[in-house]
Amino acid sequence: MIRRLRGKFILINMTIVTIMICVILGLVYHFTKENIEANSINMMQNIAARPIQMDTPGKSEDEIRLPYFTLQIEPDGELMTTGGGYYDLSDQDFLDHLIKDVVESGQMLGIIEEYNLRFYHMPSPRFQRFVFVDISNELATLKGLMRICFLIGIVSFLVFLWFSMILSRWAVKPVELAWKHQRQFAADASHELKTPLTVIMTNAELMQSPEYDEADKTDYLAGILSMSKQMRRLIEQMLELARTDSIQKKPDLRPVDYSKLVYDAVLPFEPVFFEKGLELITDIEADIRVKGAESQLRQIVEILLDNAGKYGKAFGMVWITLKKQGKRHCVLTVANEGEAIPPEELKHIFKRFYRADKARSRNGSFGLGLSIAENIVMQHKGKIWAESKNGINSFHIKLPVLSVSFQGLPLQ
Repeated sequence: MIRRLRGKFILINMTIVTIMICVILGLVYHFTKENIEANSINMMQNIAARPIQMDTPGKSEDEIRLPYFTLQIEPDGELMTTGGGYYDLSDQDFLDHLIKDVVESGQMLGIIEEYNLRFYHMPSPRFQRFVFVDISNELATLKGLMRICFLIGIVSFLVFLWFSMILSRWAVKPVELAWKHQRQFAADASHELKTPLTVIMTNAELMQSPEYDEADKTDYLAGILSMSKQMRRLIEQMLELARTDSIQKKPDLRPVDYSKLVYDAVLPFEPVFFEKGLELITDIEADIRVKGAESQLRQIVEILLDNAGKYGKAFGMVWITLKKQGKRHCVLTVANEGEAIPPEELKHIFKRFYRADKARSRNGSFGLGLSIAENIVMQHKGKIWAESKNGINSFHIKLPVLSVSFQGLPLQ
């Protein structure tokens, strides 16, 4: 798929480039040819108007001078010739043939291709004057220009083809990355669903066996119910992640008292942490207001606190702080004592289905919470990152705060 996409990109790009090269070089050739022909015709018209004065000293040196000769038929039929440094004007048959070709063409201006001559016929009541100019150099110049244009076109095509191949890799890279993430997501989701589904099917088969009593079947039923709940939690998190991924559904952003929201979100976790032997310390600065979706902002706090409770050190401490950073931002930090997260793990910790602690894969965590939190923070034009120092793992969220002019707006 990616190769086909890159091929289409290169094909479309090179089609446009080829058309542009052909148009540009074609225009260069056309205007050059028109300019050469215009200069040649202008010279012929000047010769026809004053054939004697063309060789008069003092004339403009900017005028184009090409090999030429003139023929003039007098009223008595006498043929007069002038110029002709490059032609044998004593050949009467040759001159008669030229005049016959011009007269038969019925044109005042044209080309006799047999001799590479451009002619200009100026009739008058007293005589007929014919001017002939050698266009061999003109044709050679245009032929050379065509070769140069062709060479430039080939080189330009190859250069742009090389650039297009490089550009295609850069342009398709986000699509390739998204495709890989999608395939990885499908594989990880299948893996996460496969284990509980296998347990459910096994327990269901055992319940149908007459070899087990009611007590055993009750245990199997409990296992089915437990795995079903686990699958439901996973599906709910996957749907939530899909909703936060959707660019078509924008969150309803309104002024929110972020300080109060964080404080209210912490309250349900206090008894949970107490039962686990964890000490929760809060430091929430008052009157911090942000613009956001209250439900999603609360979800971020719950995800980070749930993560701290699952991966915190037994009988350790958990800190949650909310402080202003300068005049335009605030930073929410949830930290806990626990096993240090290696630096290479910190780079991947927000990826979907990623768990730094593989041994805790069955503790109700599917590795989607931090991905959901990251998507929500990005939708709120914020930043989220993780740090691990001195036995303390910290997650930080930086959000823009409302300016003073918005402080009086109604809050959620």
